[in-house]
Amino acid sequence: MTAAEQSRTAAEIATQPGCWRRAAKAVESGSAGALPRPGERVAVTGCGTSWFMAQSYAALREAAGQGETDAFAASEFPAGRAYDRVVAITRSGTTSEVLGLLGHLRGRVPTTALTADPATPVMETAEHTAVLDWADEESVVQTRFATTALALLRAGLERHGAPPAGVKPVEQAAVDAELAVVQPLPPAALEAEQWTFLGRGWTYGLALEAALKMREAAGAWTEAYPAMEYRHGPIAIARPGRAVWLLGSLPEGLSADIARVGGALLADSDCPGTGERALDPMADLIRAQRLAVALAEASGADPDRPRNLTRSVVLG
Repeated sequence: MTAAEQSRTAAEIATQPGCWRRAAKAVESGSAGALPRPGERVAVTGCGTSWFMAQSYAALREAAGQGETDAFAASEFPAGRAYDRVVAITRSGTTSEVLGLLGHLRGRVPTTALTADPATPVMETAEHTAVLDWADEESVVQTRFATTALALLRAGLERHGAPPAGVKPVEQAAVDAELAVVQPLPPAALEAEQWTFLGRGWTYGLALEAALKMREAAGAWTEAYPAMEYRHGPIAIARPGRAVWLLGSLPEGLSADIARVGGALLADSDCPGTGERALDPMADLIRAQRLAVALAEASGADPDRPRNLTRSVVLG
């Protein structure tokens, strides 16, 4: 496919390295809004992709020792639980469940919303907002806004101390992302009939998001689990022609278990050019996004017009 024929989704996926760098600069300059401070008890919320980014950030923040952090789907937020700050991630700023929650919390707890559109109701509903309009998307399927929101939150953690052990700074993640947007995808991923994504700690949210992208864009059969849970049942579906994609570190013995049942294990070492340097898991998510687009196009589907989906869920 030529550049002129490239889908809107694919074009937006390729812009993520620059978006992440801009997010880090926004935090450095102090223009990123009211992000959580060390010691605050924080809840992070959203719907769909935004909820998965919330899960990743919550795990990262706790691993960094910056405070107790929970993540909830906006529709499942626990009423009456006390927090020092609630952070909402909402690309459109119009999602009904998020707006309803922020309205309920207004005046009771400080709220911060990360959004892509400064002309939407969330600007009035949240106490503080960070507008990432330069990471907004025309695509229905979220890619760059979600990862840029997570990059901003990661950079907020870095402002108060070093990243958790084994986690790269956002700037290094952006370098890895530059590789992830151009390198060939693993043949085993392109040829599989089923895909299971695994993560550990903060990368479990990324695994959930990778599986969602495959379902949204390609209508594919995908699942996602914490990596250590894979052997507790999900491995039953593994067989030749089915792939297990790991985002992050590999649990001891898992590779041999997957090989024993005939599955194909995919990891960032399959990305040419990395050598022994592991990709940042958020950069590896870009490869899963690209896989979803490639599979959609191979099946004759249009990744820009996914079945049964709209840009925002507005209940009425």
